[in-house]
Amino acid sequence: MSSESAADLLADAAARLESVTETPRLDAEILLAHAMNLSRAQLLARLREEAPPGNFEELLNRRLDAEPIAYILGEWEFYSLTFEIEPPVLVPRPETEHLVEVVLEAIGDRPAHVLDVGAGSGCVSIAIARNAPNCSVVACDIRTDFLDLARRNAARHYVADRIAFRKGNLFDALAPDDGPFDLICSNPPYVAEPEWEGLPATITRYEAPECLLGGADGLDIVRRLVAQAQDHLVPGGRLALEIGMGQYETVRELLEQNGYEEISARRDLAGIDRIAMGKKPGP
Repeated sequence: MSSESAADLLADAAARLESVTETPRLDAEILLAHAMNLSRAQLLARLREEAPPGNFEELLNRRLDAEPIAYILGEWEFYSLTFEIEPPVLVPRPETEHLVEVVLEAIGDRPAHVLDVGAGSGCVSIAIARNAPNCSVVACDIRTDFLDLARRNAARHYVADRIAFRKGNLFDALAPDDGPFDLICSNPPYVAEPEWEGLPATITRYEAPECLLGGADGLDIVRRLVAQAQDHLVPGGRLALEIGMGQYETVRELLEQNGYEEISARRDLAGIDRIAMGKKPGP
């Protein structure tokens, strides 16, 4: 790629990216800023200047191959914090920020003990710990590489001393004295298997399927969490789960059948019932 103005580079890149992303111009700006070691705001202030492209073409080709930008950059922002991200961990998504919101609202300023099931990159656990200084967190995941990544992110954000990491499958990961918890949260796999082939290549070719697929109707892991969580909650403790579009009524029924009270949903910015919540009976 010859030396051109930033505006010319961006126009050409955005045109090439139209077939692989809904945000071609934004993607091009992020990648060019990264290649030039600039912030996006700095890049936009220099559009008419000659732009040494660095490794922009290499980065662009990776995006043209549908690789998520988070993997290309090696980091991604979530809840106003920047996290190290590497494949195939689930890339933090804006809708998951609502899970953090409901947890923080539920615990308020009081001391609280929180469990994050399926921690992945640690984004949920760490965002909670950073914004609720009186809470302690246990974060579990079945994959060692994800836990290693989450530990690095916890150290990056100075909350490693308040998060205990555990390896294992759901509640089997817990040590005998880890609970009980005031709140259990999870962003579990909830994609129905028949929907997999219709998902974007950005997801199906790069992210770990076990982080996304939840069985025939997407709710296999959700059922296990709902059925088992009360054994690990204090009386009056709460369960908060991220779920997919159209799943809330079924999840609400699951919560009711398992004896939860004060069942409710939090909608995301698209109006989808994204977080399902229930309370274990008690004060």
